[in-house]
Amino acid sequence: MRQRGILRCGVNTGLPGFGAPDSQGEWTGLDVDICRAVAAAVLGDARKVQFIPLSGRQRFSSLLSGDIDLLSRNTTWTLSRDVQGMDFAPPVYYDGQAFMVRRSFSARSVRELNGATICVQQGTTTELNLADYFQSTGMSYKPLAIEDLGELVAAFFSGRCDAYTTDASALAATRAAQTVSADDYLILPELISKEPLAPAVRKGDEQWSDIVRWTVFALIEAEERGVTKANVRDNLGSAAPGVQRLLGVQTGAGLGKSLGLDDDWAVRIVSQVGNYGEVFERNVGRNSVLRLDRGLNALWNQGGLMYAMPIR
Repeated sequence: MRQRGILRCGVNTGLPGFGAPDSQGEWTGLDVDICRAVAAAVLGDARKVQFIPLSGRQRFSSLLSGDIDLLSRNTTWTLSRDVQGMDFAPPVYYDGQAFMVRRSFSARSVRELNGATICVQQGTTTELNLADYFQSTGMSYKPLAIEDLGELVAAFFSGRCDAYTTDASALAATRAAQTVSADDYLILPELISKEPLAPAVRKGDEQWSDIVRWTVFALIEAEERGVTKANVRDNLGSAAPGVQRLLGVQTGAGLGKSLGLDDDWAVRIVSQVGNYGEVFERNVGRNSVLRLDRGLNALWNQGGLMYAMPIR
């Protein structure tokens, strides 16, 4: 990748807030910013990324074949995936599977979907979770499984199914992207699964796995330490040992070199991309089109699960 001078990053084919081109064709989203953070750390420039849109079925074969260097595409970390040639970085978004219905539909709870026709993306953990849930509750359903995300969404909004199921964040993104009134569609309150969404790389290159892993941790650590895109340069003179280690200015620490990088790696990440909180807020937070709360994705010391391993 360094010889090529560009990071090939697999992203969603179009999921607002996580991975989608804007009206100017510029890729935006939380997963997209993870790609940019890695490029900033390794290549020195967050813009040195080739974004490769992949379907749910394409994503793993593209990673394992070497067509992409990094998969950053709202992908759930599971045991079966972990042992099939992939290394996962820390989750960048903790999610859960939910259901969306038209407000005119009678259901106000997942328990009221007995006998419903449900749209689900083929070849995903979502499809398995759906089957597991209905089997465990003794309810019946009619699946309408479609691989292409655009076709799947069109099927739901055209009324071919009673409910659409996927990660709750993706439901919010899909609803926000429609020309219909968002108030006409309701996301049911229950979550039926745990969905830790994490970037992934191929197994076999431990240094590359370490770089991606610690890039995510650096984003989280920067938020915890109060280091932002606007103040990162000012913090180079900080007296706080934790900030000094993160930014590579503590004498003798040499932490960047242990990753095969220079000691400015985290400075480049934060100065070009921001910290995790900034990435979250601009892409999916309360002031974004998705208007999501931090919830489980708050820092560990603010009631959430976002926790960076110590950078020392």
